[in-house]
This record gives sequence, C-alpha cells and structure tokens, in this order.
Amino acid sequence: MLQRSDNGCWCFPGGAIELGETTEDAVRRELLEETGLAVEELRIFGVFSGEELHYVYPNGDEVYIVDVVYTSDQFRGELTIDEESRTYQFFDIAELPAEISPPVVPIVAELKRRHGITV
Repeated sequence: MLQRSDNGCWCFPGGAIELGETTEDAVRRELLEETGLAVEELRIFGVFSGEELHYVYPNGDEVYIVDVVYTSDQFRGELTIDEESRTYQFFDIAELPAEISPPVVPIVAELKRRHGITV
C-alpha cells in the first residue's frame, strides 16, 4: 500500500483512465508510474461505485469514483514511489492500517470479508 501525500492515509496504487485506455492498461501504467513495478498477470477483484465512493479531495475536487480493482502477485521491478506518496509498505491482510483513504474503505472491507476477517 501507499501512504498518500495529500491526506496521509493508506491506499492502493491507482488513478484515472486516459482517453481510449483499457482498465488493464491503466492499471499497468498507474502501477509503473506510482511504484516502479511492472505487473504481469491481472485478476479482476471487483467494481466499486455508488454513494460510498463519493469523495472530496483535500484540494476541493469532488468526485464519485468508479473503482475497477485488480489483484496480482506477479510483478517485477524496483519498488520506488513518486510525489503522490510519502512511503509504501506491504501489509498482512489481517494487519492493515486503520488510516485508510476514504474511497479505499469499501475495497478493504471486501478484501477482509473474502479472507474471513471481521470488519
């Protein structure tokens, strides 16, 4: 996970899809830009949307996010971070930090649910 520079909370790498880009291409691009890692195989985890993904960024931008989430355990490269993040850390699912960025909370809840961890 990455600790965001703007709100200090933890999130997964990600970002907006560029015009004409597939979700898979966006995942690969954003992961490489934010972490220096190239992902191999992607598996769809879920699509998250609705009222619980309404968010106002610290700069005042207001959005309703549609989050297409993928997982992978096949990546390569040297882990680095860009200016969007303060630091990075791998966490055990049962020991995720409490300070989760608000739009990521539903995804973390589903991740824990699928692993039998009480939310």
